[in-house]
Amino acid sequence: MRSPGRHRHLPALARLVIVALLLAALIGGTSAVDGYGRARRQRMKNKVLEMFYHAYDNYMTYAFPHDELKPLTKSFTDSLSELGNLNLEHLPQDYNGSALTLVESLSSLVVLGNLTEFERGVLWLSENLTFDVDARINLFECNIRLLGGLISAHVLAKEYSNQLKDGLYQDQLLHLAESLGNRFLPAFETPTGLPYAWINLKYGVMENETTETSTSGCGSLILEMGVLSRLTGDSRYEAAALRALRKLWSLRSSLNLVGTTLDVLTGKWIEYSSGIGAGVDSFYEYLIKAYILFGSDEYWDMFHSAYLAVQKYFRHGPWSTLLPGTSFHLSCQSLEYHEADMRTGEATHWQLTSLQAFWPGLQTLLGDVTAANLSHREFYNLWQRFGVLPERYLLDYGMLHPTEKYYPLRPEFAESTFYLYQATKDPWYLEVGEAIVGSLNYYSKVDGGFASVRDVSTMELEDHQHSFFLSETCKYLFLLYDDSFLRNQNYIFTTEGHPLPIRSTWHEKFPATHVPSNWTFVKDESQPIRVSALSSQVCPETIFRQIVGSPWESACHVPDSYASHRCRIDDDCGIEAVTCKKRTCSMAGYCGLWLVIY
Repeated sequence: MRSPGRHRHLPALARLVIVALLLAALIGGTSAVDGYGRARRQRMKNKVLEMFYHAYDNYMTYAFPHDELKPLTKSFTDSLSELGNLNLEHLPQDYNGSALTLVESLSSLVVLGNLTEFERGVLWLSENLTFDVDARINLFECNIRLLGGLISAHVLAKEYSNQLKDGLYQDQLLHLAESLGNRFLPAFETPTGLPYAWINLKYGVMENETTETSTSGCGSLILEMGVLSRLTGDSRYEAAALRALRKLWSLRSSLNLVGTTLDVLTGKWIEYSSGIGAGVDSFYEYLIKAYILFGSDEYWDMFHSAYLAVQKYFRHGPWSTLLPGTSFHLSCQSLEYHEADMRTGEATHWQLTSLQAFWPGLQTLLGDVTAANLSHREFYNLWQRFGVLPERYLLDYGMLHPTEKYYPLRPEFAESTFYLYQATKDPWYLEVGEAIVGSLNYYSKVDGGFASVRDVSTMELEDHQHSFFLSETCKYLFLLYDDSFLRNQNYIFTTEGHPLPIRSTWHEKFPATHVPSNWTFVKDESQPIRVSALSSQVCPETIFRQIVGSPWESACHVPDSYASHRCRIDDDCGIEAVTCKKRTCSMAGYCGLWLVIY
């Protein structure tokens, strides 16, 4: 056993083991002892199934093979060229869609257990889909939706090949993914290595193309392109994405903060204000997930520095809320997150956005469950107030943003609810899931599918069913009530909800025996279930001061169960205050950050 501070290479391996144990505690089989009840869980599972198929069947009836469904008029939109294109510029004339929603739905069909429809979709795409089209697309959106969807579906088709009826799958989706990846590469041919935000699938980078891109647009490509390289043996995809990520990180400020937009030719920042929301969110998400997927210490070093900077400069307080159904106020240091200038750390915009709702899920993945509980509560308060989650809420004015009152069926709040339930087994999160399902059915369900909400103050609807409603929102809600897909499996989800396998052979830095064989298997049901701070109706900071005696503790700190640091199981151990890493129980019965030797 070694302490993590002794040598540089030991912490990396120890962190891999720790993250593995965290994932093992997070994702796994549902338990009947959480107080929710099997019948109630089955009823909610069926409701989510009905939602998915109502959306999917209407897409297949009225929109397929075009990109997305318009549920109010029961028609379609070829929206791939419109994603991220706020001004709707340079729209193609002869583009007839890429079956975007079908590609996005494939992994969900497997999660729901419908291999028949999955195989039907795979065969259609294998015979009909082509990317040799004159269409200008957003690299980031096309990467997470189409490339991610194809790669994930390819892996699932290989893993479930013995259960497919015809058994005709011969890597067709991988070939399509490779074709798409090849069309991405010209975007990276810049002096900085940062990719253009826009590229024409047939002709490459267009003349006089804009050089502005977002942090997410050049820092959230490594999962899909890295896996494509490992599946094809062609290193160019991962090399391009990694070069862009390294360049982006080199442009951070002395505070370890990044901005929102920058120029791909000069590397100069255009927008210095930043946060954890739009334009930046998946940058943080992909750093920690790339570390889990590929095991490189470089990703952890970037993420750890970036995470601590977020906690230092974007958090603010104080905060108080009334717990539902009680007269008890829970008052703690706030875990709302504002935006700040990357150069000074000074606050710029005091707002809560729907895209920020992914953050509690990321914190849960990291093991920072107490902080995740509190920030999740902020979003739940807004959901209860409006019935759905508005795109932007101004904290300093206590009001909706005047032009961003919409809710396009986003999945981030459901995603974080799923992760927090897996971490705590607290049935309160299943009830939150009920609220989400109830709102979606009440406000957004129409005869032709599920419509986005144009204005949360009036609940006026918009004629658009985004593909991520099927790839993420429905998937995470289903997994909340039935996670059998994840049992004995090793997956990490992309920012678009597509599962990618975690394989020891992809951890090139370490021998295969050093990588745990099962990253997503649940802890034994006989192990104690920790109740969240919210359910206990106490502030974590209050507990910390009583036990540790310190006037302040970091948001991620969870003390060991016993002051002696003795333990019987991993659940007796807490989370380190400085490193935010989960402590585990050694064979000798003490909590610590232990290096596991196989």
